[in-house]
Amino acid sequence: MVLASAFALMLAFRTLAFSIHSVSGNGLTPLYRNGDCLLVNRCSYGLRIEGNGLLPYSRLLRCPVKRGDVVAFTVPNDSVAGIYIARCKAVPGDTINTHKGMTIVPGLKTCAKTDYYWLEALNKENPADSRHLGFIPESDIIGEVMTVLYNRHNIRLQ
Repeated sequence: MVLASAFALMLAFRTLAFSIHSVSGNGLTPLYRNGDCLLVNRCSYGLRIEGNGLLPYSRLLRCPVKRGDVVAFTVPNDSVAGIYIARCKAVPGDTINTHKGMTIVPGLKTCAKTDYYWLEALNKENPADSRHLGFIPESDIIGEVMTVLYNRHNIRLQ
C-alpha cells in the first residue's frame, strides 16, 4: 500500500510539477545541445489547467513569463509537432522590430494582445520560434527550463 501511494504521488508530482524533455536539434546551441535531457518546471508560471475542450485553459497562481526566460512550448495550432525550447525576447506590452534576424526592444511591431510572447531560439534556422511562427500564446508555454539532467548521446554502457 505504501509503495503504491508513493508511486502515485511521484507520478502526480512529475506530471503536474516537472517534466523531462529531450532536445532534438541545435536550436539553442551552444546553451543546449542535441540529446540533452532538460528538466522543465511546469509550475514556474502557475499550475497549468487544460480542459481538453471541456474547460477553458487557465493557470492557478499565475506568474507571467519574464524576458530572458528559457521556456519549453508547443507550437500553436500543431503546425509543427513536438516540444520546443526558446528564450523569451518580448513580453506583452513590449514593441519589437526585427532587422536582419535580430530582435530589438522597443521597435515597431507590438505584442498587442495580452498573454502573447516573442520567443527566439539562438539558432536562426530553427523552424519553431517567433521569427517563423509569430507570437506564441501563453497557453502553449509548458514551463521554464531549469537545468540539463544529462545528454543521452554521452551515456556509455559499461
